[in-house]
Amino acid sequence: MIAETDDRVLHPDSSMGAVTLRVGDLEGMSDYYARAFAMEPLEERASAGETRRVLGRGRTPLVRLVHTPDLPGVDPHQAGLFHTAFLLEDQASLAATVYRAAQDPRSRFAGASDHLVSEAFYFTDPEGNGVELYVDRPREQWIRRGTQIEITTDYLDPNAFLQRHLTEERTDAGPALAGRVGHVHLQVGDLATARAFYVEALGFEATQTGYPGAIFASAGGYHHHIAMNVWNSRGAGPRAASLGLGDVAVTVPTVSELESLEARLRARSIAFRGDGRSVAVSDPWGTAVTVSLPDLTTEEMLAR
Repeated sequence: MIAETDDRVLHPDSSMGAVTLRVGDLEGMSDYYARAFAMEPLEERASAGETRRVLGRGRTPLVRLVHTPDLPGVDPHQAGLFHTAFLLEDQASLAATVYRAAQDPRSRFAGASDHLVSEAFYFTDPEGNGVELYVDRPREQWIRRGTQIEITTDYLDPNAFLQRHLTEERTDAGPALAGRVGHVHLQVGDLATARAFYVEALGFEATQTGYPGAIFASAGGYHHHIAMNVWNSRGAGPRAASLGLGDVAVTVPTVSELESLEARLRARSIAFRGDGRSVAVSDPWGTAVTVSLPDLTTEEMLAR
């Protein structure tokens, strides 16, 4: 039985779903995510001149690619995606995926960091989308100061990490290894405006507001499900149509959570579309966000 929760915030069991990317080269990007990050195609649909393909591990969708070859490329200074963060189950799984990604000549390695709450490696895909691969440290090791969770960016030696944790067994397991979208990090034009939307309206709870140029927020006390920064995009206006981020997906456990979200959006005169199973809304920069029930099928995901 799911306990009642504060209707001003998202349910503690809320989580992130597969991120949608608009891509210019569907086959090339599918092949890259399959080879570099050990994903496999789960389902595909073609309609109205668009092909949509979901990739994941096991039956867990991780990314939805939408083929839109006529759009311009990703603008690194525009509001939109900073990175999609794929959460692996342990350090050995992380090491195996990082090793695969590093071996792919199309990968651009962007660094590695110890964040206290997690260990993370960063890449950029062939069309300019950021990707984080990470593993969490146990929650009891996180440093909490009131409502804030300490998040730092300390050096993590990639070679030392791989030497300690890489195994042939995990490397060979490929898509059989568990994985999910742990968080999504966004570029926004203004932090106060972003907080008003993602925290006050959507219902995430701020977990770290002292990090320069960024806000981290989550449901259920996680270190962050969503992050917003202005490092490259301060002052950015509404997004122009382009390749890159198409949709941010959030999953909530009950219909009442969708109803509470709709009430928060109405109270703030934010336009949305709801069908009883999902709520679709756009942030102040035009980034689409879909909040849905957990039994959303792959078919429904493709149709979104």
